[in-house]
Amino acid sequence: MVDVECSPGQNEGTNATMVELFKELVAKQQQLRTLQKQKARRDVPDYELTGRNGEKVKLSALFGNKRDLIVVHNMGTSCPYCTLWADGFNGVLPHLEDRAAFVLVSPDDPEVQQKFAESRNWTFAMYSGKGSAFTEEMGYSYTKHGVTYQLPGLSTFHKTDDGNIVRTGADSFGPGDVYSGIWHMFDLLEKGADGWEPKYHYC
Repeated sequence: MVDVECSPGQNEGTNATMVELFKELVAKQQQLRTLQKQKARRDVPDYELTGRNGEKVKLSALFGNKRDLIVVHNMGTSCPYCTLWADGFNGVLPHLEDRAAFVLVSPDDPEVQQKFAESRNWTFAMYSGKGSAFTEEMGYSYTKHGVTYQLPGLSTFHKTDDGNIVRTGADSFGPGDVYSGIWHMFDLLEKGADGWEPKYHYC
């Protein structure tokens, strides 16, 4: 939040209230992150996923030369909301990868993933979680009455000195969250998002 001095005509009381609310928001956000990390933290097995050519790839290999890894749990080509989030991550990918390894995992087959990635100009690495317990055990899919449902979000991992993998954090995605800034821009419009929903393409 930019600290703006009151100009003539501005309500100084309103400005002070906004500053205090922002401070409270930051403090609550930090508390939430601490709880999310505490809840998610646990050792995890070296799950096996599927790479773009159908090869099996261990979770440990996704770190590359980094000690930390961000995994986006994407619902696949059937979800325009997940596509919106992925478009945003693609735009800041160099910044993300300077700090940690970054990959996207979805239930789609590798060939479907690659075709869709090319249509979106995505450049991040993608892996298929199909046939792996990874997504379900991370809490982003479940099966009910024989039907498997996917959930969007992310998990973060750290590789220890002895090679163990620790899950260090997790969060879910949804309209209005901190992982897609457009919702917060829309909030400042006269009627907010006004029923807007993401599409794969716009006329």
